[in-house]
Amino acid sequence: MERDESLQAALKKCAVGFDTSETVEEYAVQDGELKLVKRKVTKRDIPPDIKAVKMLLDGEADIGGLSDEQLEAEKQKLLKMLKEEDFD
Repeated sequence: MERDESLQAALKKCAVGFDTSETVEEYAVQDGELKLVKRKVTKRDIPPDIKAVKMLLDGEADIGGLSDEQLEAEKQKLLKMLKEEDFD
């Protein structure tokens, strides 16, 4: 049950969009010790995903009854759709 809730939450997060940040740190050896030289924080805004919204509205988001094989097949189908969308 916990897995279903986390998948639903992830789908909702993708449907509405979210902000994320990535931190890259560079270290150098000074006096025999590692010291932080540079830290770069990049913030990104991930826009809403229309396909996730469609899944939620169509009711396809109820994946609780799917087997692992069915979930994998759905994942592959969605990845294929995303790749096709990137080339359009």
